[in-house]
Amino acid sequence: MPAQFPQSPTANQTYSFANTTWRWTGSRWQIDLAANVAGATGATGAGATGATGAAGTPGSAGTPGSAGATGATGAAGTPGSAGTPGSAGATGATGAAGTPGSAAAIYGVATAATDYFDLPSGTTGQRPGSPPSGAIRFNTTTGYGEIYSTSLGQWLRFGASPVLDVEYLVVAGGGGGGGHLANDKPGGGGGAGGFLTGTQINIQLSTTYIVTVGAGGAGATSDRGTNGSDSTFVITSIGGGGGAYGTSNSGTTAHTGKSGGSGGGASENASGGAGTPSQGNRGGNNSTYGGQGLQGGGGGGGAGATGGDVVSGATTVAGNGGSGSLSSITGISTYYAGGGGGGQGSSNSGGTGGQGGGGAGGLNGTDGSAGSAATGGGGGGAGYGSSNRTGGTGGSGVVILKVLSGYNASFSAGLTVDSVNLSVVGYKIYRVTGGTGTVTFTVA
Repeated sequence: MPAQFPQSPTANQTYSFANTTWRWTGSRWQIDLAANVAGATGATGAGATGATGAAGTPGSAGTPGSAGATGATGAAGTPGSAGTPGSAGATGATGAAGTPGSAAAIYGVATAATDYFDLPSGTTGQRPGSPPSGAIRFNTTTGYGEIYSTSLGQWLRFGASPVLDVEYLVVAGGGGGGGHLANDKPGGGGGAGGFLTGTQINIQLSTTYIVTVGAGGAGATSDRGTNGSDSTFVITSIGGGGGAYGTSNSGTTAHTGKSGGSGGGASENASGGAGTPSQGNRGGNNSTYGGQGLQGGGGGGGAGATGGDVVSGATTVAGNGGSGSLSSITGISTYYAGGGGGGQGSSNSGGTGGQGGGGAGGLNGTDGSAGSAATGGGGGGAGYGSSNRTGGTGGSGVVILKVLSGYNASFSAGLTVDSVNLSVVGYKIYRVTGGTGTVTFTVA
């Protein structure tokens, strides 16, 4: 192919063709000898080496060779040291706590879980004071889950039938006062009926329990007084002992008070009857001889104190009946089971009946007074007289039952029952004053 010189070259412009370099002199093209010599030498060194020697002013470059392969990327330089951290900014104010969301209701929700639901737990002593009805917990003392019923006022074991704790007062009939033989010794006072009070736990519902109210013992004319009858509800109270007989018979049996819930008072030179432990006390002793008109009978024992003793002296004084015991089961503090007073001779007064229904002892020519009904008080001993005198009849006993208002008590025929509340909030109170039969408790 022929050379193709540029059409409008400028001064010193070069043109290469067939390994020959031409230079424009301004008027014509002329072979550039210097360039042709340098170019020949340059063409021998391939591209990469030629680039190194570009410092001098090259002659006109020959036709460049093909570009050499790109060299490998150099290693990254060492990072500079981290700058000093700036000071921490001020802590922002704590935002106000959000309003807690309402607890999610869980009732009416079915679950397929097979592991457990964790209940609150604690001992019997750690039960909450006023839980709502339906509250549930696990009792670590008993080892059972339990649920609270406000109507029944109690925690019920899961799956168990309700049971009832019944507060009771059971007083037996009082003993009769001892009689008086004409112109002889006064009689001793009758002992009070046994007195028992407490709480019977775990009474089963719809189960019958026997209830008996003891009658008072009869006062005697020519003998010792009759013992009172026992009273019963789960436990038994013993009837009061009869008072001694005031007679000239030298045998000590007639002069000794009978034993019972509380013992009857003694007559001439004898001992009062023994009481029953935890129910009553002994009757009063008598240490006098002779002097019929000046003698006195010993007082019957009471639930709270022994009967008064009769001590020798120029003028002897009859023994007072022993005091009974207090109970507030009805909401009113009341004495029950007082002993009967001993009978008296021709002077002074008969012995006073003990608090709790004890009858007073008779004076000259009078019979002993009866013990008060429904108290278990002992009858008073007969006083001295020119004719036979009679001791007072012992007071009948009583059974009082107190249950939570969520229950009812139903009594069978044969029992005389008063239902009283007497301002005892949350309870029903039943007073049984006579008879024998049964009681059954049910949920109201």
